[in-house]
Amino acid sequence: MIRPLAAVMAASLALACAQTPNPSFADVSDTPNLPRVLLIGDSISMGYTIPVRELLRGKANVHRIPANGGPTTRGLEDLDAWLGPGHWDVIHFNFGLHDLKLMEDGTHQVSIADYRRNLRKIIERLRKTGAVLIWATTTPVPEGRLNPPRRSSDVPAYNAAAQKIIEGNGIAIDDLYAIAEPHLIAWQRPANVHYTEEGYQGLAQAVANSIERALAKTSATAH
Repeated sequence: MIRPLAAVMAASLALACAQTPNPSFADVSDTPNLPRVLLIGDSISMGYTIPVRELLRGKANVHRIPANGGPTTRGLEDLDAWLGPGHWDVIHFNFGLHDLKLMEDGTHQVSIADYRRNLRKIIERLRKTGAVLIWATTTPVPEGRLNPPRRSSDVPAYNAAAQKIIEGNGIAIDDLYAIAEPHLIAWQRPANVHYTEEGYQGLAQAVANSIERALAKTSATAH
């Protein structure tokens, strides 16, 4: 059976898109004498990576992990590879949106108890880098039918669980949840956890601001 030309073209386009790496994964050539920053997070962080790089151009070398960070279970598996052998001055990180994803049996992909345990282990490993750490809260989940399914009410619960651990470790918090919440109509796509270009720019500004504050602390400590 010969497939219609339109169907063939659509399939070819879908394949090409699937094979095209996300531009946020592009290698970064460090500018000498600038601090090195690492972003760790899921697809939300992928969306704000490039605008953060632009906002911090000439101030920091902004890298990110070459993947969607996923849940804390993936973070524990891949963290050593993500950190690599280099030195990091600041690490801005988040996990949560994939942990609270609902599975077919109605349970979370990572229970809130396991989320706490995993997060403690991740922080323990990140501390060994000597970098200044910044925790980003998980951004809002809209009401309604989502694919994959999530509940909006789970985000504050997971954020609260993380906050106790983060504050207990003296880590700065970049509250992206609070920053995004008043702007969701303009910033967030309908029935989607992801953001519009305006939304990613807004998140990027908050992330860049939090990194600049951290860099100021590292500079003050160095002197």
